[in-house]
Amino acid sequence: MKVLITGVAGPMGRLTAELLLHAGHEVLGIDRRPWPDAPRGIRVLQADIRKRPAEDVFRTCRPEAVIHMATVTHLTARFEERYRINLHGTRAVFEHCHTYGVRQVLFIGRHTVYGAGPDVPLYHSEDDPPIGGSTFPELGDLVAADLYAGTALWRWPELRTAVLRFVYTLGPLRSGTLASFLHGPRVPTVLGYDPLFQLMHERDAARANVAALQANLRGIYNVAGPQPVPLGTLCRVTGRQAVAIPEPLYPRVTGRFGFPRLPRGATAHVKHPIVVNGDAFRDATGFLHEFSETQTMDAFRYAALPTP
Repeated sequence: MKVLITGVAGPMGRLTAELLLHAGHEVLGIDRRPWPDAPRGIRVLQADIRKRPAEDVFRTCRPEAVIHMATVTHLTARFEERYRINLHGTRAVFEHCHTYGVRQVLFIGRHTVYGAGPDVPLYHSEDDPPIGGSTFPELGDLVAADLYAGTALWRWPELRTAVLRFVYTLGPLRSGTLASFLHGPRVPTVLGYDPLFQLMHERDAARANVAALQANLRGIYNVAGPQPVPLGTLCRVTGRQAVAIPEPLYPRVTGRFGFPRLPRGATAHVKHPIVVNGDAFRDATGFLHEFSETQTMDAFRYAALPTP
């Protein structure tokens, strides 16, 4: 199968592309960032997914399937840029898929779109609405992109669309939202709270992308790995010191004293858990995670240590 990956130069895009190549697929990639040492057999075009050169890839290469991973978070882009990339970029990708006869598309989303709060259910199924933007405005663009991708299910029924809402990923690549939160030796927690954090190994996440493609999924699916762990345990196992901060001081402390910079809305995500039920995805694909929660945290912790 000829598969096009948007955002291919990112750590997760590279890992997914390599797994697809090893599985015998023809792999193409689009990204604004370069991938100069891409493995032989993976063709990469350096372009913006909203621009004409990206559309030309759809028109000339005619991919059979697309994995859309070209989204950004508040950690890497400002408000205006996030909306242009996440919402307008997602719209462009789906319109190109419809125009140029793509048969299958995967939108790689995040479980945080469900939102966190004291009155939000602990466990989320795919039927729960994504309300993350109401409590965490910096998630609004990702929620909008997720909802737009979901409209393809009825807008273009001939295009098999799957919206995959992944839990946090962690591992030796040391990339992503959770890795950024755990980047320093000390992690700011909110005094009196120790929420569950749901995570999966980066390689398991890439394997899940391949499994979803091969199963020809259609619909919305939560993608999860091992059981969630309390934030305090996550800090301890990854070799970090959890520093409890009174909630009124939390927004003033983050971004200073070696703590990660967090938007004000992120405080709810450090207080309250977001846990999803991934049974539907496992039943549809047969996917089973290979790495336990401890192995995943250890992989992150020891990736930065020098080799003896």
